[in-house]
Amino acid sequence: MDFNKFTLFGAIKGRMDWLARRQELLSQNIANADTPGYKPHDLKPFSFKDMVQRQQLPPLNMEVTNNQHLGGERKAVSPFREVVDTKPYETAPDGNAVVLEEQMAKVNETAIQHRLTTELYRKNLGLIRIAIGKGR
Repeated sequence: MDFNKFTLFGAIKGRMDWLARRQELLSQNIANADTPGYKPHDLKPFSFKDMVQRQQLPPLNMEVTNNQHLGGERKAVSPFREVVDTKPYETAPDGNAVVLEEQMAKVNETAIQHRLTTELYRKNLGLIRIAIGKGR
């Protein structure tokens, strides 16, 4: 049984993917805290509305107008939009705009959201177990 086809489990998976991608970006920001001219990146906030719209859009493939053209398929692109902080809190004289305290706060926030989402996933599995008579 594929739990990702259930809409609730699909939403939880989407949220977990977003949190994992955000954690990667924040780690990259921290790793470049001493790189001159580096601007911190983050993801556009996760929203349920965006997730639903993403799932409704059909994939855009190349149109073949000649037999010698290769149709190809659209490569999977990251479903999450990356944004660069254009108004950083502070910028070092070398142009680096990474504030470690700010990045660590975001890492902690992401970890808390990850724990919350994991707990929601576990609770829903428990409800399914109860519904089929295998709970507790």
